[in-house]
Amino acid sequence: MKMTSRKLVETLKGNLSNPQWQFEFDREKDTLRVEDSLSKKGVTLSLPGIIAKYEISKQKAIDEVVYYVKEALTVMNEQQDLSGKEKNIFPVIRSTSFPTESNEGIALCYSEHTAETRIYYALDLGSTYRLIDEKMMKRENWTKDQIKEVAAFNLRSLKTSVKEDLVAGNVFYFLNANDGYDASRILNESLLQSFAEKIEGKMAVAVPHQDVLIVVDVRNDTGYDILAQLTMSFFASGTVPITALSFLYENNELEPIFILGKNKPHK
Repeated sequence: MKMTSRKLVETLKGNLSNPQWQFEFDREKDTLRVEDSLSKKGVTLSLPGIIAKYEISKQKAIDEVVYYVKEALTVMNEQQDLSGKEKNIFPVIRSTSFPTESNEGIALCYSEHTAETRIYYALDLGSTYRLIDEKMMKRENWTKDQIKEVAAFNLRSLKTSVKEDLVAGNVFYFLNANDGYDASRILNESLLQSFAEKIEGKMAVAVPHQDVLIVVDVRNDTGYDILAQLTMSFFASGTVPITALSFLYENNELEPIFILGKNKPHK
């Protein structure tokens, strides 16, 4: 039987049985909010992405989400310190629709990126991470510039694993290290430059969800159509979707593009 959003919600509720946790299913946005009733802290899950993974890996997909939620809610109720954990601070890319405040109304630490994406900063805790907010920064006298500098340095230190595919004369590069910061690698300027130096056509970049960065050497118009279909598919299946739009990388800048079927992209 095909998994539906309603059935998935009931399945997750059954696997996340905790009298202190509350569940809120938003039919319009197709999301499930899991929140601690005492702290009012929680996570919001995008259901279409989980369903897409379920169709492939069944119970394993459910188990991964349950583990993520349990770890995240546990961490949220513990005080986290930045000092002494400088090597664990990283930037994370999110959609511009992502909240800029925590549930308690505390401003999150973030920077503008493109019209489609925004940069947040996180403290990596191993199995999960905690987004850095102004309360954490003030408690330890950290500035936003310090956070940005440390996060950028740590991002550049991450290992990069690249898979290359040739499709209809276009070269597709997939960066997928599964460390939670694949999409964040779009912020590594030296990495983008290394690709730009070997690109023969137009360079396009996409971050459909948190766990992948796609770089494409677009050598013909078919490449744009394939990229559009691929990005939409990845966007729909990602646990943490970011944007279904792609970007042209020119003169060290990212420009969002709208790809219309059988047509060249429009900025």
